[in-house]
Amino acid sequence: MRFVEKTLERDVFLYFCNNRSTAGTAPLLVTRSAERFSALGGAPRFEILRLLLAARPTGMVAGEVQQELGIPASTLSHHLEKLRQVGLVKVRRESTYLRYSADTDALGEVMNFLYEEGCTRSRAVSSESVVQISGRTRPSPQPAGG
Repeated sequence: MRFVEKTLERDVFLYFCNNRSTAGTAPLLVTRSAERFSALGGAPRFEILRLLLAARPTGMVAGEVQQELGIPASTLSHHLEKLRQVGLVKVRRESTYLRYSADTDALGEVMNFLYEEGCTRSRAVSSESVVQISGRTRPSPQPAGG
């Protein structure tokens, strides 16, 4: 039995050594992606980003976000600033208001990073499963005339 365990350990180690290369991934992209994942680690920030994506392209002023999500102003300000720092949210001043919008270029970069790492390089996830929306299946095409 010990021989089988040793062989399995060796095979797992060799597989890991042969498939762990990240040579094609820029270190800055890895760092930036890690910071963005960290910023989205809590439900409130994730909900803020979802709301701002739905409000594209105009975005929302902070008061609208607060009213929609029911987050206290000081807490919301903290979350929006963190999302801005990592580049997931843009902010622009309009008179006395701050208007926030989702940075879709940054979000695209995160999605591309996940796709490349999970589907292309490691093949841990099938590329076909990535295009499903919220786990819903696509409706079957209806025959013509029926």
